[in-house]
Amino acid sequence: MGLSIRLLQAQDLTTADQIFRIAFGTFIGLPDPIQFSGDARYFEHRWHMDPKAVFGAEWDGKLVGSNIAVNWGSFSFFGPLSVHPDFWNQGIAQRLIEAVLDRFEQWQTVQAGLFTFPNSPKHHALYQKFGFYPRFLTYIMTKSVQPIALQLQWSRYSDLNETDKLAALNASRRLTDALLEGLDVCQEIMAVETDQLGDTVLLWKESQLVGLAVCHIGAGTEAGSDSCYVKFAAVQPGHKASEHFDHLLDLCEHLTLATGMSQLLAGINTSHHDAYRQMLARHFRTAITGIALHRANQCAYYRPEVFALGDWR
Repeated sequence: MGLSIRLLQAQDLTTADQIFRIAFGTFIGLPDPIQFSGDARYFEHRWHMDPKAVFGAEWDGKLVGSNIAVNWGSFSFFGPLSVHPDFWNQGIAQRLIEAVLDRFEQWQTVQAGLFTFPNSPKHHALYQKFGFYPRFLTYIMTKSVQPIALQLQWSRYSDLNETDKLAALNASRRLTDALLEGLDVCQEIMAVETDQLGDTVLLWKESQLVGLAVCHIGAGTEAGSDSCYVKFAAVQPGHKASEHFDHLLDLCEHLTLATGMSQLLAGINTSHHDAYRQMLARHFRTAITGIALHRANQCAYYRPEVFALGDWR
């Protein structure tokens, strides 16, 4: 039978999760690879968002790897891409990449990227075969949060009525479109609520949405125990961007404590130089170092004037 690529089904997700942990845990040298990523989870909610974007590799009928495509409007990324160590160096990863790139074409993706290890020439060479090139480092940063006084106009998406939720989604599209034409994270906002993964905080200024942060909270999400993880965040570009970004970080810290967590976790690409410096000034510290690879070396919204959080994992 050999190798075949197919869409993952619901009954495959547990096995795919185990392979992902074993593959990454083995690569970084964990004594017990299955413990990689702790109680954070990626597969179920991403599959729920789009079952036609989660691919599996079978070898003689046995699931041996997977890859997930994620669409944010005009921008797409993929990962985690994993293959069981027993099947490394068999060309499986290339076939899984081909599958998600076909999906990108169906989505009419304009720009694309991914997150990977910064110190692995093997990974870089693989992705460069498909036109992905390294640009700036991405830091996954953490902070132990303390109570903070808020004097801001803000809301939680989960507290809005249906009419206001629709208005907030439309406002979020306008905000992200200002970062990159067609960028749209509404699917992430709705998935966080539908699958009870956390919440989205919305920063307003005179009835205009000037910032948003989509957050996963606690075990069973991409955050893991005792953590609030910012999946994506951004503020309206312009001369007030730095101020709004500081306020948005205030809201993320507040949400962390309000939901019983103590650690705030957020990824930032170092192309956002001023935003990165603000995080350092607020005593965030780097826990994981990765690198962003961009297809055709296009920068997408990873630009110096943009104040945004997110790591494409």
